[in-house]
Amino acid sequence: MSPTSITIRPLTTLDECRQVAELERIVWGYTDAEDVVPPPVLVVSIKRGGILLGAFDDGGRMVGFVYSMPATKLGALTQWSHMLGVPPSARGAGLGLRLKLAQRQWAIQMGVELIEWTFDPLQAQNAHLNLARLGAVVEEYEENLYGASSSRLHAGNPTDRFVAEWHISTPHVERRLFASTDLRVRDATVSSAFLVNPSREAGRWIEPGLSNLSASPDRLLVEIPTGFSEMLVDSPELANQWRIATREIFQTYLGRGYRVVDFILAREARRGHYLLAPRPPEPDSAP
Repeated sequence: MSPTSITIRPLTTLDECRQVAELERIVWGYTDAEDVVPPPVLVVSIKRGGILLGAFDDGGRMVGFVYSMPATKLGALTQWSHMLGVPPSARGAGLGLRLKLAQRQWAIQMGVELIEWTFDPLQAQNAHLNLARLGAVVEEYEENLYGASSSRLHAGNPTDRFVAEWHISTPHVERRLFASTDLRVRDATVSSAFLVNPSREAGRWIEPGLSNLSASPDRLLVEIPTGFSEMLVDSPELANQWRIATREIFQTYLGRGYRVVDFILAREARRGHYLLAPRPPEPDSAP
């Protein structure tokens, strides 16, 4: 599928919302109707400030979508991005990134400066898109946010999630979105950042190593494996070990004032690293 043959446009009809619901079942493998956002809810949402965009191939077939609902945070209008769905047959051509960029443009036109969403901290590809490509940051970790899911992608593993904050008009985001790959280079302090949890080789997979929860450097790295979806199926006990180990790490360091600011993906080494740094001080609210 050629990226140039894809058209992204707003979805407005009940029939289009039904197509979105069908894609939800394909992308996440839901078997329980409770997990699918119903088409009538989508229709009402987009009539009152939600953003629902569909991607169509040159034959008019929907091959992806992104959906966010209106929200507020600290009194400001925001968007909560609930779903970004691209089926396996349409992946690998940067469609997820294109959908997020289209969502950003619609939000800017609405006067919105912040889009938030959740993602699994152990999904390396998602982390790479959200942090390295889009420029989102993370300050919140939610434990088992969605409870038990009928999706085969979750395989009974707790649905722990990061909350991504995408401040869509900031210089940081602009740099990430519009710099070439060659210019997206981390400074030297990243390679010298303290590694909290060096892993151990375990055949096809890597195992979580002993975590240091008392470090306090300016920058630190947290290691995760790649291929977590496959691990959930082939080695669910190891996947659970990674969940519990990283949950403790992130809850500890985010609770101590760090935030997640980047992700470095090393596919050949079968791992990726989150970069954490202290949160900037809050603006002085005194008159």
